[in-house]
Amino acid sequence: MIEIKDLLIRFDKLLLSEEVKKEFIKNTISEIIGIKIKSQDIKIKNNVIYLNIKPIYKNEIFIKKDLIFSKFQESFGKKIPTTVL
Repeated sequence: MIEIKDLLIRFDKLLLSEEVKKEFIKNTISEIIGIKIKSQDIKIKNNVIYLNIKPIYKNEIFIKKDLIFSKFQESFGKKIPTTVL
């Protein structure tokens, strides 16, 4: 019989990986653009990164989008986010 804790371990790994992705996204954008983003302002859904930041910062991210996504590809491999909104 499968115990509940064994089933919940799968979800724990999923949550941890989301936090790791958010931290990497936050650090990459901070390194390239030079702005600080809180982890609460980053949401990943269906391989799309949603940022709850000022539009002027989003414009700067869109300008340097190729560089940012190349860094993402180095880290995430095939499962990289495809868009930033």
